[in-house]
Amino acid sequence: MTRDIALGQFVPGNGIVHRTDPRVKIILLIFFITIIFCAFNFVSLGIVTAAILTVIALSQVSFKLYFKSLKVIIFIVIITSLLNMFYGTGEPIWQFGIIKLTMSGIYRAVFVSVRIVLLILISSCLTFTTSPTDLTDAIERLMKPLKFFHVKVHEIAMMMTIALRFVPTLLEETDKIMAAQKARGADMESGGLIKKVKAMTPILIPLFVSAFRRAYDLATAMECRCYRGGEGRTRMKSLHINRLDIIGIAFSVLVLTGVVLCNVFIAPVV
Repeated sequence: MTRDIALGQFVPGNGIVHRTDPRVKIILLIFFITIIFCAFNFVSLGIVTAAILTVIALSQVSFKLYFKSLKVIIFIVIITSLLNMFYGTGEPIWQFGIIKLTMSGIYRAVFVSVRIVLLILISSCLTFTTSPTDLTDAIERLMKPLKFFHVKVHEIAMMMTIALRFVPTLLEETDKIMAAQKARGADMESGGLIKKVKAMTPILIPLFVSAFRRAYDLATAMECRCYRGGEGRTRMKSLHINRLDIIGIAFSVLVLTGVVLCNVFIAPVV
């Protein structure tokens, strides 16, 4: 199962999204997350879906990776959809006791499911097309105004990026530990819930030890390279807004305009 988690992976490439300024990508990610929840009818939701699928196509990243990122949350999507399906109002089309199924509940379930899927897809697009170094620089520069409040912006950005980068590394380490424990005869699949939780103990302890060892090695490597924080540091590559960034911003504004117009002239369904 851990092999299906694609969070934190970076796929090198030279596509349009790869060449977009990472600061713009972070801002547009927040922008798209906002308009995902501002779509109140099927037309506006369709516009947002088409826009995100367009961005995914321009990223030139295999859709298999996006599908892997969705496989992890498919259980959450199903449970959330079922809960919303029986939470609607109006005339029931099926009822069993206090449980009733309405068209409003079906619409709500579809909207919630699509929103969660779109949220994961657009978030994965950022990590797939942005290297950890560029992500660190972008976060640091976006948080630069906080320096006036004596916030250690560089250290915060560095910790966030390292944590994100360690996700695929720790997942790979988990696979190795599970394979080693199974080779020693460990049974992790049979039995009830309590037994399965107890079976995870031989995995969690080596995983924590490995995580602390990797953190110590990383700290030693940073000290050997004379890392002393963000003060006085220079950058090999400067970030600049280019024509692609302007086109991306204009495209996002166009999507927002379409969503707003649809919300104004078309009645909401949820």
